Amino acid sequence: MSTAVAHPNIALVKYWGKRDDSLILPLTGSLSLTLDVFPTTTTVVVDPHAEADQIVFDAAPATGSAAARITAFLDLVRTLAGTNARARVDTRNSVPTGAGLASSASGFAALAVAAADAYGLTLDQRALSRLARRGSGSACRSIIPGAAIWHAGLDDATSFAEHVDGPDLGMVIAVVDAGAKAVSSREAMRRTRDTSPYADAWVHAAEADLALMQQAFAAGDIGMIGEVTESNALRMHAAIMGCRPPIRYLAPQSVALFDAAARLRAQGLQAYATADAGPNVVFVCPAGEVDAVREALTADMPGERLIAARAGAGAHLVEVTA
Repeated sequence: MSTAVAHPNIALVKYWGKRDDSLILPLTGSLSLTLDVFPTTTTVVVDPHAEADQIVFDAAPATGSAAARITAFLDLVRTLAGTNARARVDTRNSVPTGAGLASSASGFAALAVAAADAYGLTLDQRALSRLARRGSGSACRSIIPGAAIWHAGLDDATSFAEHVDGPDLGMVIAVVDAGAKAVSSREAMRRTRDTSPYADAWVHAAEADLALMQQAFAAGDIGMIGEVTESNALRMHAAIMGCRPPIRYLAPQSVALFDAAARLRAQGLQAYATADAGPNVVFVCPAGEVDAVREALTADMPGERLIAARAGAGAHLVEVTA
């Protein structure tokens, strides 16, 4: 029995779009922060006598596309291990699933680490990042502790995430809607690439943003990190809204939270807003200002569900006691 824990990551420079759907190779590189909240815990037990994989998700049997994705991922692990043995998988997810808070990132990062160990594979951090990427692109970053850059690469071997040094950052998560979104990120990425007139512009802008972000991290320039983070998120959402038929993830409350970030900066706090593919908004700030930002947001927008987060550990094996 192998059990692993992983946490979601929130991208400062977004991953949005694949150039290879099978290998999950991104159109551009990205950069994110792995958090210390919302862990996913996954246990994998290899059962040579089982006729099929048994997958339990939050205490209920997984069905449909969710089960199919996990079985396909296990098939990849089995190929690497040279076995056809089926497995029992038990996943418990504390992050809202499908709400744009990187549940697939933590989920497949935990599955990659647990499954690799259960099937006897000895993989270093880079190999685990590449493996996790095959389940969900952003999962490659949740293998990495703290800030991680995902290199777009040229092929399977060169597309992976690794740690990047920089200032100590934290986040405050505003949960606008914890429900699953109507259009999955995978479908929205495909639709953006194929139908949005802004898709090519997004790729060029994201590449430039990643270069600026790397410079900002190297210089420890939190102001520049925040500015690039906020504009990059809005550029991604603009490209998504240009789809046909259109997709709009941001809710009116999401936009109001972006406005709140500007008000906090006027008060002297270094707080910048971002949003993944969903309505929930995340405020990026220096780690030492997380509590102050949360308190200021509580005063500015009473009633919001606000969760403080800081840089967290990468996906790792854990011992489970009865």
